[in-house]
Amino acid sequence: MRTFAQVLCQFFQECPDRVAAQVMLARQPDMPVTYGALARGSAGYAHALAQAGIGPGDVVVTILQHGEPLIYAFWGAVLRGAIPSILPFLTEKLAPDKYRRDLAALIDVTAPAAVITDQAFAPEVEQAMRASARNSVRRVLCCETVTPVEPDRTTWQGLERRPDDIVLLQHSSGTTGLQKGVALSHRAVFNQLDAYARAIRLTQDDVIVSWLPLYHDMGLIASFVLPVLSRVPVVMMSPFDWVRAPARLMQAISRHRGTLCWLPNFAYNFCAQKIRPRDLEGVDLSSLRAVINCSEPIHWSSHHMFVEKFAPYGLRPDALATSYAMAENVFGVTQGGIDAPLMIDEIDPRAFVTDGIAQPAPDHPGRLRMVSSGRPITNTRVRVLDAQRRDLPERRVGELAIQSDCMLTGYYHRDDLTEQAFHNGWFLTGDLGYIAGGEVFVTGRKKDVIIVGGKNIAPQDLERVAGEVPGVHPGRVVAFGVYNETAGTEDVVIVAEADVEHEDERLRIGDAIRAAISRGSDVVLRDAYVVGAKWLLKTSSGKIARSANRDKYLAETRGQASVGGE
Repeated sequence: MRTFAQVLCQFFQECPDRVAAQVMLARQPDMPVTYGALARGSAGYAHALAQAGIGPGDVVVTILQHGEPLIYAFWGAVLRGAIPSILPFLTEKLAPDKYRRDLAALIDVTAPAAVITDQAFAPEVEQAMRASARNSVRRVLCCETVTPVEPDRTTWQGLERRPDDIVLLQHSSGTTGLQKGVALSHRAVFNQLDAYARAIRLTQDDVIVSWLPLYHDMGLIASFVLPVLSRVPVVMMSPFDWVRAPARLMQAISRHRGTLCWLPNFAYNFCAQKIRPRDLEGVDLSSLRAVINCSEPIHWSSHHMFVEKFAPYGLRPDALATSYAMAENVFGVTQGGIDAPLMIDEIDPRAFVTDGIAQPAPDHPGRLRMVSSGRPITNTRVRVLDAQRRDLPERRVGELAIQSDCMLTGYYHRDDLTEQAFHNGWFLTGDLGYIAGGEVFVTGRKKDVIIVGGKNIAPQDLERVAGEVPGVHPGRVVAFGVYNETAGTEDVVIVAEADVEHEDERLRIGDAIRAAISRGSDVVLRDAYVVGAKWLLKTSSGKIARSANRDKYLAETRGQASVGGE
């Protein structure tokens, strides 16, 4: 059975001049990284880790911006036999205090032996170390001090790692509170790569183009680990450069003749709305054989908008593809749109919302167009369960449960969470969906998680923060997501009760809620809606009825928020 280091060594020897990655940096020429350069750069980090006393099985956290050092640091940890974990870099979009608290808490739970960062960010890491209750970090390595060295495989203890050893940690995205570290073995990752490569018909003639961050499974696995370990070239651009100039993605696909690209649903809307025709002059997207919608609920309108925008530049409608993926399964659970057009299920909205039944209604004037996430990949099985964890028939909405040979080893140092996540050998995803004709349709989150731009937001965490604002009734707050047709993702709304009569006082409390949420999370609210006492609806058991209050909010604001299945 293979391990990461074994495969890398094979590629270093057999094809040192083959390009593994093209690194795109703003206002600079594309930088090709061959497997030979990857060997030397990664060997430099493996050597630096060894010199620092970091050994096999130690966790190495990497906090670096987009660029060659990030690539070399990850694979250098692999060659050393350590366990790499890439975390987000602190940017202007993240609340600094919250970021520091989360980093300190993560050090407590994950117990990394080393952190790799740059000199400018090292003080932030050291501050988090001091705030940690049991600081485990033995060394902070700055990328500026690490230089490439000639590969010496006799020093690479990663070659001694076994298939069932943990090879990496993926940290699930979140807004407040501690993130869970998903521990994955060499065996699990390769089982996923083999099955998913078959599902997308991957060959060495493919070219993957990506702007996705490497701290997210879609970026890390589909657009980094998969291509590097499959000898498939990948073109990598910074997510921050993409946000500032999304046309660069299309230009890169055209220039490098890209064939595969993964995008969260909001990116379809963002590209279609933000890219100007003058930035597409000379762009040819005809090389794309699959643009794969992943990580968010999929909306038919987003696909329609994307095709309308880019069809004049060679994008074929049959290039639209979908996948349901999660870090706990390494990446892909399903895949659709590769061998046949995507299945669009037109269903009755009332039966769906009221009874949880996806009843076909192609002639219904208000029909919902549900886009399939495809069929389970070959090594993965999917079931739909009711609240008692019994199997549901086709077209009934329930919790999706999966079983495969590429599941997580566990949540790192969190046996309690690992035990809760499984039932009779099946992983409980917390996602809602249904199956029709063998196709999986993902419809939402069991626990009302809000998804904004691919990031999972726990509404309970936001409610807790808002409840601390003076004037807000404790426990009388509800947060929910409202789909934004323009953005192609969800907006976040908070409704809070307060004992105030004047509109200006309500606005003041609303502003205070916005400020508190901004301080305590990475979320930007669409609306902080302050209401009087007894406005919020509760269930018969006394809990806040999230969906009912969402419906009441939408009715009271007279449809200003855009929702729907299209």
